[in-house]
Amino acid sequence: MKKISIVLSLMFALTLTNCEQETQSEIKVISPEEMQTILELDDVQIVDVRTPEEYKNGFIDNSQNIDFKSPTFDEDITKLDKTKPVVLYCKSGGRSAKCTKKLKDAGFVKIYDLKGGITQWKFKGHEIKTFE
Repeated sequence: MKKISIVLSLMFALTLTNCEQETQSEIKVISPEEMQTILELDDVQIVDVRTPEEYKNGFIDNSQNIDFKSPTFDEDITKLDKTKPVVLYCKSGGRSAKCTKKLKDAGFVKIYDLKGGITQWKFKGHEIKTFE
């Protein structure tokens, strides 16, 4: 009887472990070409984590600006849908890489980080929008 209890306990523990692994966040660094494909195929949230001043000088279409340096950043990201994929970008990739960890800790399921940021996006010939 004791062996059965041990075996059942182990099976239960393994089941819990597998469930936890399935709900973990997925973070993927993507190229501008991969991002273009993702934008065409998936319903994603695009977040520019640069300052509002940087954002005004040019941004990727359909992105929203949530400044990583803002004291309200952690609160601002809670307004995003955690079940929908999120694409993060900054100027060159440094700030967005830090943001992926914050989104993962906040429970977001699928997180993409644009390698090289908006600088690489522009370099590869992709469109940049402005308010003008």
